Amino acid sequence: MRTHPEIFATRGEAERALWKMGADGRADCTQDRRFRALVLLATFASLRWGEVSALHRSDLDLDSGTVRVRAAFVERSTGELVLGQPKSKAGRRIVGIPQAIVPALREHLATYVQDEPGALLFPGAKGGPLRRSGFNTRTRWVDVVKEMGLPGLHFHDLRHTGNMLAAESGAGLKDLMARMGHDNVRAAMIYQHAVRGADKTITDAIDRHISGAGDEDEDGSAAVLVPVG
Repeated sequence: MRTHPEIFATRGEAERALWKMGADGRADCTQDRRFRALVLLATFASLRWGEVSALHRSDLDLDSGTVRVRAAFVERSTGELVLGQPKSKAGRRIVGIPQAIVPALREHLATYVQDEPGALLFPGAKGGPLRRSGFNTRTRWVDVVKEMGLPGLHFHDLRHTGNMLAAESGAGLKDLMARMGHDNVRAAMIYQHAVRGADKTITDAIDRHISGAGDEDEDGSAAVLVPVG
């Protein structure tokens, strides 16, 4: 039940705050909403784990509906977290945020993020950078995705989903590369080709319809063309 931004010195203080939240109607015993905004932003802004975990309050501009990516955390084999540049030069970018998720982001800012511009947008349990292992543990990621019928779903798959939605918009290759933070065209083209696969399904359906009309014509019932406008 993690719906309070503070870290308490004693268990007693935490319990008193919890009872007050319950009395005020702010305690949610069935769902931890702390990471809801993180999942939504990573998905619909096509962000990598290292990028979303390095965001600060000042990187989010909800009035203009954008998020600024300028850094990324990398976890070394020793377990050390290093803050550096995004994965590629194109990784430094400003990405538009769908209006549909803005309310969830506003709620997150008001509830879980300190007021300072430099405050981490998605801090760990003790206020420092959020590690992927900590996120997986606190969200019960493996169990949750299994319960959803999506066993084996990884966090990076959220970014893939956002990339597919971006490609389905019909945006040009350069615009897709800019949004995804890619320097080369190969990755963006993969998503474009995947979308073309969906278009082929539509084309095949039209083809079947035409073929069916041709069969009816041979039987003596010609297809009718309907004028438009």
